[in-house]
Amino acid sequence: MNALLKSLFAIVIVVTALGCGGDDQSRTERDAEIQKKMDEAVQREGKLYQGMRKGVEEMEKKVLEDQGKQ
Repeated sequence: MNALLKSLFAIVIVVTALGCGGDDQSRTERDAEIQKKMDEAVQREGKLYQGMRKGVEEMEKKVLEDQGKQ
């Protein structure tokens, strides 16, 4: 009985180890997809930052013009 449990345990470990390896191609595809999403997010953040910066510059310009009129 003990030998049966040990062999069963060994089989479970081997099957688990083989299953954990995964497919390298799918892992590579998943990594590429993650990188693509991260690049897109960085581009969106950059555009958002530029828009905010432009808005602040316009507000500063308007304030300076208003102060010049007074």
